[in-house]
Amino acid sequence: EPSSHNLVTMAAAKQQQSKGLGLKDLYLITYNALCCLGWAYVLALGIPTFIASVTSSIGTSSLVESLKIAGRSVYAATPYTAGWSNEATPSLATVLMYVQSAAVLEIVHAALGLVRSPVFVTTMQVGSRIVALHMLSTCPSAQTQWGAALMIFSWALVEVPRYLFYVAAIVTGDATKGTPYPLFWLRYSLFAVLYPTGISGELSVFLTSAKCDTFLSTLGESNKSIMYWYAMAFPIIYAPGALPMIFNMVANRKSAMKKRFARPPPPPRGLVWPVTETKANGEEVRSSTPVAKEILAAAIGAVNPELAEKVRNEKKWRFGYQKHLVNMVEAQCKSPEDALKIANAGLNKAYMTFQFVSSDGSKTTTFAEAMSSKSSDKFHTGFIKGELAPQKEKKLEVGYKGKQISGDELKAQVKEWVDYGTIEPSAGEAICSCVDNPGWIDLSDRYFVLLGAGSAMGPFEVLMQLGANVIGIDLDRPFIWQRLINRVKNSSGSITFPMSKEQSKCADEKELFAASGCNLFTQAPMIRDWLVDLYPGKSFTVGSYAYLNGALHVQVSLAMDAICRDLCDKRKNTSLAYLCTPTDLHLIPKEAHDAAEANYKEFSKKPFCMFMKLFFGKKTLRKNVKKPVSGVGGDFYYVNGISVAQGPNYALAKRMQHWRAVIARSKGCIVSSNIAPSTSTVSVTQNRTFAWAYEGMPYFKPYEIFAPETSNSVMSAILFNDLNNHKSIANPDVGIANPNQLFSFGAFHGGTWRCAYEIDSIGEASVLLYFSRVAKPYAIAFGGLGLAAGAKWFGIV
Repeated sequence: EPSSHNLVTMAAAKQQQSKGLGLKDLYLITYNALCCLGWAYVLALGIPTFIASVTSSIGTSSLVESLKIAGRSVYAATPYTAGWSNEATPSLATVLMYVQSAAVLEIVHAALGLVRSPVFVTTMQVGSRIVALHMLSTCPSAQTQWGAALMIFSWALVEVPRYLFYVAAIVTGDATKGTPYPLFWLRYSLFAVLYPTGISGELSVFLTSAKCDTFLSTLGESNKSIMYWYAMAFPIIYAPGALPMIFNMVANRKSAMKKRFARPPPPPRGLVWPVTETKANGEEVRSSTPVAKEILAAAIGAVNPELAEKVRNEKKWRFGYQKHLVNMVEAQCKSPEDALKIANAGLNKAYMTFQFVSSDGSKTTTFAEAMSSKSSDKFHTGFIKGELAPQKEKKLEVGYKGKQISGDELKAQVKEWVDYGTIEPSAGEAICSCVDNPGWIDLSDRYFVLLGAGSAMGPFEVLMQLGANVIGIDLDRPFIWQRLINRVKNSSGSITFPMSKEQSKCADEKELFAASGCNLFTQAPMIRDWLVDLYPGKSFTVGSYAYLNGALHVQVSLAMDAICRDLCDKRKNTSLAYLCTPTDLHLIPKEAHDAAEANYKEFSKKPFCMFMKLFFGKKTLRKNVKKPVSGVGGDFYYVNGISVAQGPNYALAKRMQHWRAVIARSKGCIVSSNIAPSTSTVSVTQNRTFAWAYEGMPYFKPYEIFAPETSNSVMSAILFNDLNNHKSIANPDVGIANPNQLFSFGAFHGGTWRCAYEIDSIGEASVLLYFSRVAKPYAIAFGGLGLAAGAKWFGIV
């Protein structure tokens, strides 16, 4: 159906608004404007012709019959039949052929990165229309049935406002709020009627073509059966695909309307991106792209100025950042000194670049300056102790596929994961060590600072089950603290938390929830000071678990980093904890590299993988195995798990955590920084494309997608091992050849390291696998009907 020919990124749109239109923009405006005119011409011929036909036949036929008769005349419409010229050209059929065929360029636009449309989806949408158009142009009977008019009108009525919307969005620089509302409403509302009518019209063309002797004879009399199944294949494909497509548009409409009517952002306060541009009207622009480039350039420039310049000169940062991260990791492999130089330079640049705005907006400083002094404001301290008695016998339990497993059953499951390649042997050993050492599970005297206590991937739930002492840092939102505090009460653990007023002065729980919490952006210095003075003499394990979307993720990562840095400096025996994402660049063991090589040899011979490579080229199913990088200490193997779709801000936020991890370990801190698996959290699965991909990924051995309860439990177990096992790689006394090898051990990566293909190259294949599985029962049913119809057609029965 109508292709999702999306526009440039919001950052680029803002740059267009302030810097004027570039050649790319002028080209896209021209393309969209011409397509809009082409579809408008189709309507200008089709509608008058249709009305004239209805008018001429209404006296001799019923209204329904008149509409059917009129529908048969639309494809043959000309300026003459439309009544506004004596000319017979250009006809509707000719213009329709040109304007719909021009949509093939939208696939090219997506492939070249001119627009942010997924190549696979755009190819499927445009391709289905081209097929319908081909059948319509070669089948006379399809041209003269009512469904042809339904299809043509549905296409044109969608496309005219769609292309006009794109023109307005590029010109204004803001697709969400800059376009005229009537045009915006049409763009995101017409599909509700015109998608079903368009699909119905296309189906009528496919089914009519399957009975059309002219169409069936396209390849000769002897190949009629081939053309028959070619025509019948599309109704079978449409059956499972139509509803998901419509539901996807419903979700897009909901998202677009939400953004359109969203409140304007509050004035910048606390930790903010620096001003990168000031418009003529005085409006300040805080773009993440130039800042992110400078931070990465400063990091890699500490050891290789030439690579730093390549970062600064990158024109297509949104889709071109990946190769610069690869260059940086390879540069870190040259020596331990280089690895630490890069980490220190990157973080120092971030601290000196990001700004901190006072609460009243009167003073702006660098974030480094803001964190260098004590805050004059202070938090009060809240404390809640759980109401349950401590467990007499504490043991590690993992929720997996609907049940709790522990002991030998858990160790057997861990062995299955290791043998299959879903996790690394070192991760399996860490979990089994927790099973064998139940004393490690006694957390009654341990203190865990959770930055982002309510995070879906954080260990809060596990810690409460085991009676730990949690120091919770999360937003000052009553509903968050209602959930956290109620959970604590139903446990044997405790939670200590910052408050805006004394706990004793809260009249009731509602007032308690409202006074609890803090803001990492605006109160980072206060949070740091409060934690430094809290529970003197106690050892803290500080976990960075807060997550936000887009550029906010970088901000919250830097805020957490400042707290981690200062606690390591000011509190003895502070340890750090991170959850690494599998969609990143990591050094890996040679065994994982060899396993990926073996899986590639197996999967590259599978028909499905050969089909994907043949039809989708280099971007799909890229080999996971990379050549090792030589450096001090030997050869280092790595995996490129970066998902370009997650964006450069996500990559930078996670990279900053890597930098702090290796720096802190080099200074003698225990650092637990392990790779967590792909997990079906709400924040991930609310993106339908990711959810569909997750369903199909297990086809590629050894992938497994885990539920949050499983991920939380196993990653907590690996954390406990790191804190207690002196042989763990988290212990700075354990020698490693390169600081980045910290991330090579304890990886519960879910299959990313040992898969045949890079994770970023299996998404479209995984989505296709998912829909093929959903479509299987429909395909069988429709296939049976098709066989019966075919047998009847050819006189077999």
